[in-house]
Amino acid sequence: MTDAAPLLLIADDVQANVELLRDQLEVAGYRVIDASDATTALTMALERVPDLVILDVAMPGAGLAADDRVAGFEVCRRLKRDPRTKHVPVIFISALSDAQDRVRAIEAGADDYLTKPHNRHVLGARIRSLLALRAATDALEEAVRKQRELQMVRDDLVKMIVHDLKTPLTTVLATLEMVLDGDFGPLSDGQRNALGEAEGQAEDLLGAIEDLLEVTRIESGAVTITPTPIAPAAFLSEMQFDWQHRCAQEGATCSIDVADDAPVFEADKTLLRRVFANLLQNALSHAPNGVAITMSARREATGILFTVADTGPGIPREYHELIFRKFEQVRTPNAPKLRSSGLGLAFCRLVAESHGGRIWVTSELGHGAQFHLYLPDAPPSVAPAAE
Repeated sequence: MTDAAPLLLIADDVQANVELLRDQLEVAGYRVIDASDATTALTMALERVPDLVILDVAMPGAGLAADDRVAGFEVCRRLKRDPRTKHVPVIFISALSDAQDRVRAIEAGADDYLTKPHNRHVLGARIRSLLALRAATDALEEAVRKQRELQMVRDDLVKMIVHDLKTPLTTVLATLEMVLDGDFGPLSDGQRNALGEAEGQAEDLLGAIEDLLEVTRIESGAVTITPTPIAPAAFLSEMQFDWQHRCAQEGATCSIDVADDAPVFEADKTLLRRVFANLLQNALSHAPNGVAITMSARREATGILFTVADTGPGIPREYHELIFRKFEQVRTPNAPKLRSSGLGLAFCRLVAESHGGRIWVTSELGHGAQFHLYLPDAPPSVAPAAE
């Protein structure tokens, strides 16, 4: 027997039972420690953290203020509540064979329940099974922990890179704007077109950087929503006005349709404008020239339902959930202009959820796409109390 052998704790106030179990378990290659009362059993378990615990139900339990007839259940409950021992398997071996006793053992957190006299082969099989299960659970938790650490490292690296990219890109955009404004002399039509395309690409890149920064901030809880009353008709008119030049460049049309029952609601207007900017950008980027876009609003339950619909190529049904995940994209043959980081819709989803709402898409290939955004009358943190 080596120090690497699993350590098992036996708790039973009958010494003959302890010696029998010790002989069986040591022959099987386990290390064994034992206790004769509930208080000692709990203390030893918390200090040594064995790989498995075998408990009797009835044992002295005065130190735990427990009835001697059921002190084992109290030991099991405390072991399962303590972070140090909550994953340690517990097997009861008891003379009590009533179904209610088994139920109480399960409710206390026990992993198995055997009656005396026990079968050593059955006990051995149960111990091996529970130890294997614990090893697998420990390995899974370690893998999850490492994955979280790697995710944190990746997120920190992305934030650092994004911050480092944003400053020079802003300078590039400012320089391009000055050149296009003629600050450095007249331009030919070819030069102006080339620089305009470069400026558009740079603006798309800056938008992707802003999306990534905002997604990271929302996910980490660093963004505070500042709700203000918003009239849907006025809001959609603003978005239509802001995007009329871009739509004209793409040969697209953008109309609005606000129902009479569309309510004034509360939301963070800055975040909401970016959500609609992403949806409009999506419609223009994923469709050929001449796409028709309609932004509509109507009352839905205790909130408002916005829809941004387009006459583009549509989205296959199997991608309807995928597109709202970070860095996921859907490329179609009819979208040669696609320039996307795969973050825009992930940002939209996070903003909707942070307001207590949701966003989803309905679409069929060849029949356009309809992005639906439901928002409650007010975000949960500022929603009026129920009467």
